Amino acid sequence: MKYLAKLSAWCYRVVKLPALILSALIFILFMVLVLPGMAGQLEDITGVSVSPDTSFYYSAEDLFQMAEAYGEDGRAYYIYSRFTFDIVWPAVYLAFLVTSLTFVFRYLPPANPFRQVNLLPILGAFFDLLENSAVSLVMYRYPLSTPLIASLAPLFTALKWIFIFLSFLALAAGLLILIRRRVTSNP
Repeated sequence: MKYLAKLSAWCYRVVKLPALILSALIFILFMVLVLPGMAGQLEDITGVSVSPDTSFYYSAEDLFQMAEAYGEDGRAYYIYSRFTFDIVWPAVYLAFLVTSLTFVFRYLPPANPFRQVNLLPILGAFFDLLENSAVSLVMYRYPLSTPLIASLAPLFTALKWIFIFLSFLALAAGLLILIRRRVTSNP
């Protein structure tokens, strides 16, 4: 727990306005220019629009059906994209969310444990990487069955989305509190 407090405090020391602007700009550019193309590319190669990454939850059986539907080339592309693009994307949203949360919750006193909300996105990125690894292993081994990994992959996906959602929720709440504080302090 002390390590987390130290990591959080370090973020509060180093995150300044230029880091926030840069991470927000990269995040927005990625959302507008890169993500739509990546989703389209997977669909073009596999002929399937469904992906474990964009689902909130799916079953192990659903994952095996996706592996079948993707075909050999689609599975190879999926694995390749998880260890190229999908290493960069979690780093992008992690940087944006950590810098944004750090910047927004800066008003809390250093002893307040809620300041550590700036580390919440780390869990989202962590489960994203676990999801990518688990799904890629299932895709790689297909048609061989990998039941334990196939059962864990949906859990990792759901946890990823929960922590990403909680991070954005915390950001929205922090922004509202910050705006309210500014409005009430400057009548």
